[in-house]
Amino acid sequence: MSNSLCNEKMSLVEKLGVHLEKREQLAPVAARILSYIILTGKTGTTFEDMVKVLCASKSTISNHLNHLQDLNKIHYFTKTGDRKKYFVINTDIIMQHIDKMMHDWNEIRELHSEIKDYKETINNEKLENDEEKFDLNFHSDYIKFIDGATSSIEELRIKLINNPITH
Repeated sequence: MSNSLCNEKMSLVEKLGVHLEKREQLAPVAARILSYIILTGKTGTTFEDMVKVLCASKSTISNHLNHLQDLNKIHYFTKTGDRKKYFVINTDIIMQHIDKMMHDWNEIRELHSEIKDYKETINNEKLENDEEKFDLNFHSDYIKFIDGATSSIEELRIKLINNPITH
């Protein structure tokens, strides 16, 4: 790999690592390991490569690799005649992330729907002065947005089911 591609990969490892650290609540090194594995692709990466490239101790890399395997985010394969483990991403984590997003969005949608219904009831039964009435546009627009986002992510989910990602 050329120097510029290597630099670009490591820059992306850092950016993706920060994102995964926040989104997945991972330790910084675990997030960088996961990022590096994602950006390495189907060929996988070895323990030794990660120690060298990520500039972390063997015990740190080992502990985080075990943790990521326990979380089912990565797995490894071996090659005939080679004792090394090659770590790759568990492609199911994409589906897990989509399912979690859809679940969270549905919870938010339900909450906004309940709030909107409550405010409508107050507007219709308790308040006579129009200036005191709740504005329901935000909730309506937000529910519409969530419905559109959920529909789009469901389309992606169906495409992934019909055409699975291979490492």
